[in-house]
This record gives sequence, structure tokens and C-alpha cells, in this order.
Amino acid sequence: MFSGFMTNAWIVATLVAVIAGVVGFFVVLRSAAFPAHAIPNGAFAGAAGAALLGVNTLIGLGVFAVAAALGIGWLGRRGRRDVVTALALVVMLALGAAFLSHTTEYAPEIFSLLFGEVLGVSVSQVWPVVGLGAACLGAIAVLYRPLLLSSAVPEIAEVRGVRSDRMDMAFLVVLALAAAMTVPVVGALLIFSLMVGPPAAARSLTARPHLAIVLSVVLALATVWAAIASSYLSNWPIGFFVGTFSVVVYAFGRIWALARLPQRARLALTT
Repeated sequence: MFSGFMTNAWIVATLVAVIAGVVGFFVVLRSAAFPAHAIPNGAFAGAAGAALLGVNTLIGLGVFAVAAALGIGWLGRRGRRDVVTALALVVMLALGAAFLSHTTEYAPEIFSLLFGEVLGVSVSQVWPVVGLGAACLGAIAVLYRPLLLSSAVPEIAEVRGVRSDRMDMAFLVVLALAAAMTVPVVGALLIFSLMVGPPAAARSLTARPHLAIVLSVVLALATVWAAIASSYLSNWPIGFFVGTFSVVVYAFGRIWALARLPQRARLALTT
């Protein structure tokens, strides 16, 4: 489990968990779960198009993910964000289906792009993932203070000169880069579960931003590592375990938060 081709799987999955934990904290804080679901599907369409053209799928992932993020951010300012995100999701899924229908590797391509193939990660895929991961962490480090302020208290952020529309656009681009590096590992349909489940659980465990980010990363790592081990031992898709364990982690966080509430508050929430 820890030798040969599995070494690449553990390295890439660990990077994915760290990025998903950090970026996912802001996904939860900004209530951006829907874009976090739609943008990876844009990346899926790009990868399918790249496979059809015979180029590196990571290039297609990045181009389409960023295009989806910019489209959602720009059009969302001029209309309802949920409608724009839904339309972007539909268009990207349609393009992905069209691209895959013209490739001779239809079945394996759609399986790996939608549900992930971490056990098949090659050496050539590791360094691009490292590069994208470093770019995501660097962007979060630069944007951290204004991004946190605009996410938690947008009114105060506006007063202090932080443009919410610019922060929104910048965060969507970071989300797109994160999606581009994680789709080959856990798949387009399930990456948002890794960006939502562990970070939401971390938010339930603590209200302190720095500690919540650390817990989010720890829980994402535990989720991915457990998913790899389970997939290796059972020969089931890793995406199944990522989704299932993310739900379990989130349920644990909610139960923990509920247990810590005073009895009167718990009765109010359950009635």
C-alpha cells in the first residue's frame, strides 16, 4: 500500500487534501458550495476536450475551470448568482458529454474524470499538481486578510475599502485552480464534497478562523487517507469513499456542536 505506484497516490492525495481544506474553509464561510460544485464540472469538460485533442488534460482542466469561474463571477454581478451558476453547470456538462462522445476512450475517460483515479496517478502528473497547489496556497496567503474580512463581515469590508466583487472574482479563480488540481484525483462530481464536508465540520468545532483552517486540513487529510486505504483494500472507486467519509465527518461535527449547546438551546433546535 505504501510502495511502487501507490507512492504517487499518497503524495497527490495529501496535496489535494491540504488545498481542499484551506480553500474549502472559505467556500463554507462564503456560502459558495454551489460554485464549488459547478466549477469542477467546467474543469471536467476541459479535460474531456483536451483528451479529444490529444493534449495534457491538466491544461484543459485549468483553462475551463478558470473560464467557468470568471463567467460565474462576471455574470453573477449582473444577475442572480444561483441562476448563473446553474446555467454554467449545465453548459459545461453538455460540453463534457459532447467531447467524450467523440473519443475512443469514452468509458475510462468519463469514469476517471467524474469519479477520480488516484491509484492511477503517474509521476508526470505529480509536479503539475504541486505547482497548482503552491499557486493556490500562495494566493490564499496574499488574499487572506481581505478575503476573511469580506467573507465574515462584508459590510465592514466595504467600509474599509475592500471591494467585495473583486474579492469574489479572485476567490473564484483560486477555487478554479484548486478544482483543476483535484479533479484527476477525486473526480469532478465529488471534489465539492471534500471542499465542503471537512471544512463545514471544522466550522462546527470552532469559531476561530486559524484553528478552523487547521482542523479543516486535518479532517480533509483523514478523509482522503482513509478513502485511499479503503479503495485499495476493497477495489471500490475512491470517489465513493471520499463522499461517504465527508458526510460522516460533517455529521460528527454537527453532533459535537449540538452536544456542546446548553440544553435549552438544543431543545429549541430540535423542535
